[in-house]
Amino acid sequence: QVQLVESGGGSVQAGGSLRLSCAYSGYTYSTYCMGWFRQAPGKERERVATLDSFSNRRYADSVKGRFAITLDNAKRTLYLQMNSLKPDDTAMYYCVARDCYSGSVRAWGQGAQVTVSS
Repeated sequence: QVQLVESGGGSVQAGGSLRLSCAYSGYTYSTYCMGWFRQAPGKERERVATLDSFSNRRYADSVKGRFAITLDNAKRTLYLQMNSLKPDDTAMYYCVARDCYSGSVRAWGQGAQVTVSS
């Protein structure tokens, strides 16, 4: 059974940093491609950062240069380092396991709240 458990959310002032972690279990790392999505109140869920099967990183334009996605398979943990945070980054952040070919999300974490105040 695939399980994704996020941690590391919280509240921070604009310009600050946070790091989200996502511990995965129930599958080997090559089975899925992992990533981060987010959803702000009243807005659609959006893709923030993803890894493909070649470990290439892809970012939403709104976070390029500020966020970094990394995967430590030895620790079975996905990270999202978020720097220079803005109030617009306030959202619930979700770790996902995706089909590497279709991009379809196969599993979601429970979410981690990130709140950025001005």
